[in-house]
Amino acid sequence: GGTIGGVALSSTLERPNLLCVDMGGTSFDLSLVVNGQPEIASETELEGLPLLMPMVNIHTIGAGGGSVAWLETGAVRVGPQSAGAVPGPVCYGNGGTQPTVTDANLFLKRLGSESLLSGRMTLSERAAADAIHNMAEEVGLSDLEFAEGMLSITNAKMADAMRTITVEQGIDPRQFSLVAFGGAGPMHAVWLARELDIKEVIIPRFPGTFSAWGMLQTDVRQDITKNFYFPMSDVQDAVLKKTFSELEAEGLSGLQNEGVRVENIYFVRTADMRYIGQEYAVNVEIVSGVQLADIETNFHRAHHTRYGHSTPNAPVEFVNLRLAALGRLERRPNEELVEDDKSGNPVIGTRETIFDGEPHQTNIYIRDRLTTGTNLTGPAVIEEDSATTVVPPGYQIQIDNRRNIVVASGD
Repeated sequence: GGTIGGVALSSTLERPNLLCVDMGGTSFDLSLVVNGQPEIASETELEGLPLLMPMVNIHTIGAGGGSVAWLETGAVRVGPQSAGAVPGPVCYGNGGTQPTVTDANLFLKRLGSESLLSGRMTLSERAAADAIHNMAEEVGLSDLEFAEGMLSITNAKMADAMRTITVEQGIDPRQFSLVAFGGAGPMHAVWLARELDIKEVIIPRFPGTFSAWGMLQTDVRQDITKNFYFPMSDVQDAVLKKTFSELEAEGLSGLQNEGVRVENIYFVRTADMRYIGQEYAVNVEIVSGVQLADIETNFHRAHHTRYGHSTPNAPVEFVNLRLAALGRLERRPNEELVEDDKSGNPVIGTRETIFDGEPHQTNIYIRDRLTTGTNLTGPAVIEEDSATTVVPPGYQIQIDNRRNIVVASGD
């Protein structure tokens, strides 16, 4: 849902490449939108078992607001264990004893005692401080060093996960904007962008429910795969075109059986291809017609993008032909989702928030009162019902015409 929401955001903001990160209470999920489309994996593993079916490529690690700090041979660890919803972070007052990422953010004043649910949920600063003090004392650190260290460990783990789906796959994350959502994502987004030298962070509206909104942007989809194991030199344009036509007929029938009208059906053709002798294939989109020369050129380009090199004169083979049959669903235009700005002073107070070991007098804003075109300078804390956005010093903040929060480095 979050990835498809990212696709919709990519279209409306005209930003083709997005790195989407969803940080909740227990997990950190990340995915890519490349050239306006979600990155799709043709297979994956679930509980160690292979699933040979196309799906959005989502990478997940155990890191969230509920991730607990613990000690191993005198070293501090954070996660993947989580306090969950029960008992939850120590500051919830439900019996938790180990400090969590949420407790550290509260201790550093990046989160306020009445920040959650517009003050309808109160957090105990004293309980969080006591839990942090007890563990900090064990490792000989000050409470402040321990709390910031917890967040540094968590951010480093999440940044490593981001490198896994970008740098390790030959993708330069600096060419992407970071879209952060989930209940905790906007609190850590700027630090994650800093780790990967990403210059722009986008916090969509209602980040805590962004994945649910993304589910409403989906189309009905059926994927059809046909084994097509032939060297390219043995394939003719007409044969390839006829095979795709057969797949389209199958996809059309399947969507019609689901009640999709013919005028709302469209197709996306791709092929799994590789150099002869390779083990792994690259999925190549077939964007216009079925011309083998164009397909081969696109394969070399896709291989270079994925692996950083290509061999244009080497023989190429097909492995599979894939067809995605999609049926458009009616949905409200995005323009209707932008409500009028609510009146009132957006600044509801100040807090002495800690950044890099130093206290900074920080304005606390209500997001609903930040009007389109507003420009702010960090440090800033922006609160709303479903999340809190934290921006350290040295960053510029703008509210765009879709009411997204756009954070840019001051470089």
